[in-house]
Amino acid sequence: MWPVWFLRMARWVRRPPSVRQVVLVVVVIALCLAIAGFEWLFGWPEALTPNSGGVPRIRP
Repeated sequence: MWPVWFLRMARWVRRPPSVRQVVLVVVVIALCLAIAGFEWLFGWPEALTPNSGGVPRIRP
């Protein structure tokens, strides 16, 4: 682990983040986990995959 991280952790212990910031981080992590879980359960939609071949391209 880099020494910079130890300094960052020490600063975080001395001045912890506000409750609002902690809630924001928890909400963002929960949202990311919910999206990953949804994708794991149901798969990625074919329509959202670039160049998936779902709609044929018109070539001149």
